[in-house]
Amino acid sequence: MKIGIIRIEGTNCEQESYEAFKRLDTKPEFIHLKQLLKTDCSKDEQRNISDFQCLMIPGGFSSGDYIRAGAIFAARIKSKLGKDLTDFIDEGFPLFGVCNGFQVLTELGLLPGIKHGLSKVPTACLHINDSDRFECRPTFLKHENKGSCVFTNTLKKNEIRMIPSAHAEGKLILSTENPKKAVKDLSDNDQIVFRYVNEQGDYAGYPWNPNGSFDDIAGICNLEGNVFGMMPHPERVFYRHQHPDWTTTGLDQTEGDGRALFESVLGYIEKKF
Repeated sequence: MKIGIIRIEGTNCEQESYEAFKRLDTKPEFIHLKQLLKTDCSKDEQRNISDFQCLMIPGGFSSGDYIRAGAIFAARIKSKLGKDLTDFIDEGFPLFGVCNGFQVLTELGLLPGIKHGLSKVPTACLHINDSDRFECRPTFLKHENKGSCVFTNTLKKNEIRMIPSAHAEGKLILSTENPKKAVKDLSDNDQIVFRYVNEQGDYAGYPWNPNGSFDDIAGICNLEGNVFGMMPHPERVFYRHQHPDWTTTGLDQTEGDGRALFESVLGYIEKKF
Protein backbone atom coordinates (compact mmCIF):
# COMPACT_ATOMS: atom_id res chain seq x y z
CA MET A 1 0.00 0.00 0.00
CA LYS A 2 1.56 3.29 -1.11
CA ILE A 3 1.11 6.45 0.93
CA GLY A 4 2.16 9.85 -0.39
CA ILE A 5 3.36 12.39 2.18
CA ILE A 6 3.19 15.69 0.28
CA ARG A 7 5.52 18.47 1.35
CA ILE A 8 6.92 21.81 0.25
CA GLU A 9 9.21 24.40 1.82
CA GLY A 10 8.07 24.97 5.40
CA THR A 11 6.58 21.52 6.02
CA ASN A 12 7.93 20.22 9.35
CA CYS A 13 5.91 17.18 10.45
CA GLU A 14 6.54 14.89 7.51
CA GLN A 15 8.92 12.55 9.36
CA GLU A 16 6.46 11.69 12.13
CA SER A 17 3.73 11.17 9.53
CA TYR A 18 6.00 8.93 7.47
CA GLU A 19 6.97 6.86 10.51
CA ALA A 20 3.34 6.38 11.58
CA PHE A 21 2.43 4.80 8.25
CA LYS A 22 5.70 2.86 7.97
CA ARG A 23 5.20 1.21 11.35
CA LEU A 24 1.88 -0.15 10.08
CA ASP A 25 3.63 -2.00 7.23
CA THR A 26 2.77 0.37 4.40
CA LYS A 27 5.09 2.01 1.89
CA PRO A 28 5.06 5.74 2.62
CA GLU A 29 7.02 8.09 0.39
CA PHE A 30 7.99 11.71 0.78
CA ILE A 31 6.69 13.60 -2.24
CA HIS A 32 7.69 17.17 -2.91
CA LEU A 33 4.93 19.06 -4.67
CA LYS A 34 7.30 19.69 -7.58
CA GLN A 35 7.42 15.95 -8.23
CA LEU A 36 3.66 15.98 -8.82
CA LEU A 37 3.88 19.19 -10.83
CA LYS A 38 6.78 17.61 -12.77
CA THR A 39 8.97 20.68 -12.47
CA ASP A 40 12.59 21.00 -11.33
CA CYS A 41 13.01 17.24 -10.96
CA SER A 42 14.29 14.36 -13.05
CA LYS A 43 11.94 12.04 -14.92
CA ASP A 44 12.66 9.28 -12.39
CA GLU A 45 11.55 11.59 -9.59
CA GLN A 46 8.23 12.51 -11.19
CA ARG A 47 5.08 11.15 -9.57
CA ASN A 48 1.33 11.10 -10.20
CA ILE A 49 -1.41 11.39 -7.61
CA SER A 50 -2.82 8.11 -8.96
CA ASP A 51 0.38 6.32 -7.88
CA PHE A 52 -0.89 6.33 -4.29
CA GLN A 53 -3.76 4.85 -2.30
CA CYS A 54 -3.70 7.57 0.36
CA LEU A 55 -2.34 11.10 0.51
CA MET A 56 -1.40 13.13 3.55
CA ILE A 57 -0.55 16.80 3.87
CA PRO A 58 1.26 17.14 7.21
CA GLY A 59 1.76 20.07 9.54
CA GLY A 60 4.19 22.94 9.34
CA PHE A 61 4.31 26.49 8.04
CA SER A 62 4.20 25.96 4.29
CA SER A 63 5.66 28.90 2.35
CA GLY A 64 6.06 30.71 5.65
CA ASP A 65 2.28 31.04 6.10
CA TYR A 66 2.41 34.13 3.88
CA ILE A 67 -0.98 35.54 2.78
CA ARG A 68 -2.80 32.97 4.97
CA ALA A 69 -1.76 29.65 6.45
CA GLY A 70 -1.89 27.04 3.68
CA ALA A 71 -2.97 29.50 0.98
CA ILE A 72 0.12 29.30 -1.23
CA PHE A 73 0.37 25.50 -0.93
CA ALA A 74 -3.30 25.21 -1.92
CA ALA A 75 -2.97 27.64 -4.83
CA ARG A 76 -0.07 25.65 -6.26
CA ILE A 77 -2.06 22.43 -6.00
CA LYS A 78 -5.19 23.94 -7.52
CA SER A 79 -3.36 25.51 -10.46
CA LYS A 80 -2.12 22.24 -11.97
CA LEU A 81 -3.43 19.30 -9.94
CA GLY A 82 -7.05 20.20 -9.23
CA LYS A 83 -8.61 17.67 -11.60
CA ASP A 84 -6.25 14.85 -10.61
CA LEU A 85 -6.94 15.45 -6.93
CA THR A 86 -10.70 15.63 -7.50
CA ASP A 87 -10.60 12.34 -9.43
CA PHE A 88 -8.57 10.75 -6.62
CA ILE A 89 -11.19 11.77 -4.05
CA ASP A 90 -14.14 10.80 -6.26
CA GLU A 91 -12.73 7.29 -6.56
CA GLY A 92 -12.92 7.03 -2.78
CA PHE A 93 -9.23 7.31 -1.95
CA PRO A 94 -8.51 9.07 1.36
CA LEU A 95 -6.87 12.46 1.84
CA PHE A 96 -5.65 13.51 5.29
CA GLY A 97 -4.68 17.03 6.35
CA VAL A 98 -3.19 17.73 9.78
CA CYS A 99 -2.71 21.26 11.13
CA ASN A 100 -1.21 23.09 8.13
CA GLY A 101 -2.63 20.27 6.01
CA PHE A 102 -6.11 21.06 7.37
CA GLN A 103 -5.53 24.69 6.45
CA VAL A 104 -4.58 23.63 2.91
CA LEU A 105 -7.74 21.52 2.57
CA THR A 106 -9.95 24.44 3.59
CA GLU A 107 -8.12 26.78 1.20
CA LEU A 108 -8.74 24.26 -1.59
CA GLY A 109 -12.44 24.20 -0.72
CA LEU A 110 -12.33 20.45 -0.11
CA LEU A 111 -13.48 21.08 3.46
CA PRO A 112 -16.13 21.44 4.71
CA GLY A 113 -16.87 19.72 1.41
CA ILE A 114 -20.64 20.09 1.44
CA LYS A 115 -20.45 20.81 -2.29
CA HIS A 116 -18.60 18.52 -4.68
CA GLY A 117 -14.96 19.12 -5.56
CA LEU A 118 -12.73 22.14 -5.18
CA SER A 119 -14.34 25.55 -4.79
CA LYS A 120 -13.16 28.76 -6.44
CA VAL A 121 -12.93 30.44 -3.05
CA PRO A 122 -12.70 28.86 0.43
CA THR A 123 -16.00 28.24 2.20
CA ALA A 124 -14.28 28.07 5.60
CA CYS A 125 -11.04 29.26 7.11
CA LEU A 126 -8.71 28.58 10.01
CA HIS A 127 -8.21 31.97 11.59
CA ILE A 128 -5.71 33.35 14.11
CA ASN A 129 -6.20 31.92 17.60
CA ASP A 130 -8.30 34.03 19.96
CA SER A 131 -5.25 34.29 22.23
CA ASP A 132 -3.36 35.89 19.33
CA ARG A 133 -0.41 33.60 19.97
CA PHE A 134 1.01 30.19 19.15
CA GLU A 135 -0.61 27.51 21.35
CA CYS A 136 1.36 24.29 21.93
CA ARG A 137 0.27 21.68 24.48
CA PRO A 138 -1.70 18.44 24.95
CA THR A 139 -5.37 18.78 24.01
CA PHE A 140 -8.25 16.42 24.69
CA LEU A 141 -10.56 15.49 21.84
CA LYS A 142 -13.99 13.88 21.97
CA HIS A 143 -14.87 11.70 19.00
CA GLU A 144 -18.19 13.04 17.72
CA ASN A 145 -18.49 11.13 14.45
CA LYS A 146 -21.04 8.33 14.03
CA GLY A 147 -18.99 6.36 11.52
CA SER A 148 -18.85 8.31 8.26
CA CYS A 149 -15.20 9.38 8.58
CA VAL A 150 -12.88 6.66 7.28
CA PHE A 151 -10.05 7.89 9.52
CA THR A 152 -11.95 7.31 12.78
CA ASN A 153 -14.51 4.59 12.04
CA THR A 154 -12.85 2.25 14.54
CA LEU A 155 -13.22 4.78 17.38
CA LYS A 156 -16.21 4.71 19.69
CA LYS A 157 -18.63 7.63 19.79
CA ASN A 158 -17.74 10.07 22.61
CA GLU A 159 -14.36 8.42 23.13
CA ILE A 160 -11.77 10.88 24.47
CA ARG A 161 -8.20 10.95 23.19
CA MET A 162 -5.21 13.11 24.04
CA ILE A 163 -3.80 14.58 20.83
CA PRO A 164 -1.32 17.49 21.07
CA SER A 165 -1.95 20.82 19.38
CA ALA A 166 0.64 23.27 18.06
CA HIS A 167 -0.65 26.14 15.95
CA ALA A 168 -1.21 29.88 15.72
CA GLU A 169 -4.06 29.80 13.18
CA GLY A 170 -6.49 27.08 14.20
CA LYS A 171 -9.81 28.81 14.84
CA LEU A 172 -12.29 27.18 12.47
CA ILE A 173 -14.73 29.71 11.03
CA LEU A 174 -17.50 28.18 8.93
CA SER A 175 -19.83 31.10 8.28
CA THR A 176 -19.71 34.70 9.40
CA GLU A 177 -23.43 35.13 8.66
CA ASN A 178 -24.92 32.16 10.47
CA PRO A 179 -22.32 30.00 12.22
CA LYS A 180 -24.93 28.08 14.22
CA LYS A 181 -26.65 26.92 11.04
CA ALA A 182 -23.29 26.00 9.49
CA VAL A 183 -22.44 23.84 12.49
CA LYS A 184 -25.91 22.27 12.48
CA ASP A 185 -25.51 21.35 8.81
CA LEU A 186 -22.17 19.68 9.54
CA SER A 187 -23.63 17.85 12.51
CA ASP A 188 -26.67 16.67 10.53
CA ASN A 189 -24.32 15.40 7.81
CA ASP A 190 -22.10 13.60 10.35
CA GLN A 191 -19.13 15.72 9.28
CA ILE A 192 -17.97 16.81 12.72
CA VAL A 193 -15.28 14.36 13.78
CA PHE A 194 -13.59 15.82 16.88
CA ARG A 195 -14.34 18.54 19.41
CA TYR A 196 -12.05 19.97 22.08
CA VAL A 197 -13.00 19.02 25.64
CA ASN A 198 -11.46 18.98 29.11
CA GLU A 199 -10.16 15.83 30.79
CA GLN A 200 -13.68 14.93 31.94
CA GLY A 201 -15.07 15.17 28.41
CA ASP A 202 -16.93 18.45 28.90
CA TYR A 203 -16.88 21.36 26.46
CA ALA A 204 -14.98 23.94 28.44
CA GLY A 205 -13.61 26.69 26.19
CA TYR A 206 -10.11 28.12 26.57
CA PRO A 207 -7.54 26.79 27.40
CA TRP A 208 -9.01 23.36 26.59
CA ASN A 209 -10.06 24.75 23.24
CA PRO A 210 -6.71 26.33 22.30
CA ASN A 211 -7.92 28.55 19.47
CA GLY A 212 -11.54 29.60 20.05
CA SER A 213 -12.91 27.44 17.24
CA PHE A 214 -16.69 27.84 17.11
CA ASP A 215 -18.53 25.07 18.97
CA ASP A 216 -15.12 23.63 19.98
CA ILE A 217 -14.66 21.91 16.60
CA ALA A 218 -11.19 20.37 16.14
CA GLY A 219 -11.68 18.23 13.03
CA ILE A 220 -14.16 17.75 10.18
CA CYS A 221 -14.58 15.53 7.14
CA ASN A 222 -16.32 15.89 3.77
CA LEU A 223 -19.74 14.40 3.06
CA GLU A 224 -18.23 11.13 1.83
CA GLY A 225 -15.88 10.86 4.80
CA ASN A 226 -12.68 10.29 2.83
CA VAL A 227 -11.29 13.84 3.14
CA PHE A 228 -10.44 14.66 6.75
CA GLY A 229 -8.76 17.61 8.39
CA MET A 230 -7.87 18.25 12.02
CA MET A 231 -5.69 20.78 13.83
CA PRO A 232 -4.14 18.52 16.53
CA HIS A 233 -1.32 16.12 15.61
CA PRO A 234 -2.12 12.37 15.88
CA GLU A 235 1.25 11.47 14.35
CA ARG A 236 2.95 12.88 17.46
CA VAL A 237 1.31 10.35 19.78
CA PHE A 238 1.64 7.14 17.80
CA TYR A 239 3.29 5.48 20.80
CA ARG A 240 2.31 5.69 24.46
CA HIS A 241 5.77 6.92 25.46
CA GLN A 242 5.10 10.08 23.42
CA HIS A 243 2.36 11.05 25.88
CA PRO A 244 3.39 13.53 28.59
CA ASP A 245 1.83 11.37 31.33
CA TRP A 246 3.44 8.12 30.18
CA THR A 247 5.52 7.49 33.30
CA THR A 248 2.72 8.37 35.72
CA THR A 249 0.05 6.22 34.07
CA GLY A 250 2.12 3.09 33.53
CA LEU A 251 4.92 1.94 31.26
CA ASP A 252 3.35 -1.24 29.88
CA GLN A 253 1.17 0.33 27.18
CA THR A 254 2.54 0.66 23.65
CA GLU A 255 -0.25 2.31 21.63
CA GLY A 256 -0.55 6.07 21.64
CA ASP A 257 -3.86 7.88 21.18
CA GLY A 258 -3.08 8.85 17.59
CA ARG A 259 -2.33 5.39 16.24
CA ALA A 260 -5.97 4.38 15.74
CA LEU A 261 -6.52 7.06 13.09
CA PHE A 262 -3.82 5.59 10.87
CA GLU A 263 -5.07 2.05 11.49
CA SER A 264 -8.63 3.08 10.62
CA VAL A 265 -7.80 4.54 7.23
CA LEU A 266 -5.59 1.59 6.29
CA GLY A 267 -8.41 -0.78 7.19
CA TYR A 268 -10.75 1.23 4.98
CA ILE A 269 -8.34 1.04 2.03
CA GLU A 270 -7.88 -2.71 2.43
CA LYS A 271 -11.62 -3.34 2.42
CA LYS A 272 -12.55 -0.94 -0.38
CA PHE A 273 -9.68 -1.48 -2.78
